[in-house]
Amino acid sequence: MRIDRDNFLTRLKAHDERALEFVLEEYGGLLMSVIRRHLFCLPQMQEECLNDVLFSIWAHIAQFDETRSTFKNWIAGIARYRSISYLRKYKNRLEELSLDAVNTENAWDAGAEDASLLALIDRELSEETERMLVCLKAEDRALFLKLYCEGQDVEEISRETGLKKATIYQKLSRGKKKIISFRKKEAN
Repeated sequence: MRIDRDNFLTRLKAHDERALEFVLEEYGGLLMSVIRRHLFCLPQMQEECLNDVLFSIWAHIAQFDETRSTFKNWIAGIARYRSISYLRKYKNRLEELSLDAVNTENAWDAGAEDASLLALIDRELSEETERMLVCLKAEDRALFLKLYCEGQDVEEISRETGLKKATIYQKLSRGKKKIISFRKKEAN
């Protein structure tokens, strides 16, 4: 059976490898442009990220719902979030290496290069976070930042803000719905 635009989704859901090859041929440029946009400073990780994106498409194709999004938008979203995940992992690994380098003799040379790369990654992650949270009120944005960026737990946030835990969970739930709705509008 020949794989084409009419049957590739059906064949992909049946885990036909030729359908994944079709996706790579048809949408590979889109996937790489999304990945490069986020991993521009890490060209050595772009190919690995693409492989991870293709594996995610393969593993989660059953979750794709044609009524909610186009296939193109769905895979672009996967590529985007995988890229951001790679950035975060690399940033964490760099921070660990920088801390290790402080204890060695060559810390001076490696530290400056690592610091500039860390600053670049931090800027990219913060810009992406801002784009994602722009639709929220300032108070709700602060909650998201405290919970997901600063790593505080809900109990800490409750003590700090004076809000009940149930109220925080409610604001987070509503905020997630707003973000999803905003991103869908932005994608179209």
